[in-house]
Amino acid sequence: MGKIAFVFSGQGDQYPGMGKELFEKYPAAAAVFELCDRIRPGTSLQCFEGTEEELKETQNTQPCLFAMELAAASVLLEKGIRPDALAGFSLGEVVAATVSGLFDTETGFRLVCRRGELMQREAEKFDTSMAAIVKLAPEQVEELCSHYGEVYPVNFNCPGQITVSGLSSQMPDFFAEVKAAGGRAIPLKVKGAFHSPFMEQAAEAFAEELAKAELKERETVLYSNMTAMPYTEDAAGLLSRQICSPVQWEKLIRNMMAEGVDTFIEIGPGRTLTNMIKKIDPGVTAKTFAETEAE
Repeated sequence: MGKIAFVFSGQGDQYPGMGKELFEKYPAAAAVFELCDRIRPGTSLQCFEGTEEELKETQNTQPCLFAMELAAASVLLEKGIRPDALAGFSLGEVVAATVSGLFDTETGFRLVCRRGELMQREAEKFDTSMAAIVKLAPEQVEELCSHYGEVYPVNFNCPGQITVSGLSSQMPDFFAEVKAAGGRAIPLKVKGAFHSPFMEQAAEAFAEELAKAELKERETVLYSNMTAMPYTEDAAGLLSRQICSPVQWEKLIRNMMAEGVDTFIEIGPGRTLTNMIKKIDPGVTAKTFAETEAE
């Protein structure tokens, strides 16, 4: 029998009402939301009743997604479904790190709140945005990005899908080149040029926050967005530099598969990672928390 991995989603899948059913149905999930509310009052209300525009604000998105995802993971763990490996996409990596035992829940939540604030602060300095580019090879996207001073390939998601970050003013011309090359650009529901040089100062400031936190021994193998490999000793460095570095998601998933993972459970409000994983290898089992919980 193969191994199971929990993978935690990043920004973009959030929606008003996420986590409400979990809160109402499972005491383990409610306990997570209640802890988050003690640290950041109104977090659960924002998840359950916040507007789409409110949830798009990075300083809100990150703590809300953390609360919802950790609540869902708590339900699966209580049911006895335990992962052999963990990974998270962007902010999802902070949730994965918490589940791995690297942080306790309170520390993980305080860190993700600060991460969201720092990334929002940097995003507000420039008019930037992100988009998924589909139907083009990584080399083609990298070549097109090189035509612009402030557009960067940042998330290598799966075959035929790369995310870019950049100045909003350069995006229309870039999108036109993408279309001319046979690709398609899909703007993302985020405000900021994440995982790019625009986030350098946020990464530096987050490293200072991590230096103050108590990091513990991981109980489960945790994979890094930056290296696509399991974490080594420099956990703080991997988590902070991740903010301004590309996410090597396709490589990460392939490396997990090489270590025997054949079942991936996406924990989050959508199915973005599930869809990516099925494109990486249709032969593995990839399903969402909702699909797993229904079994």
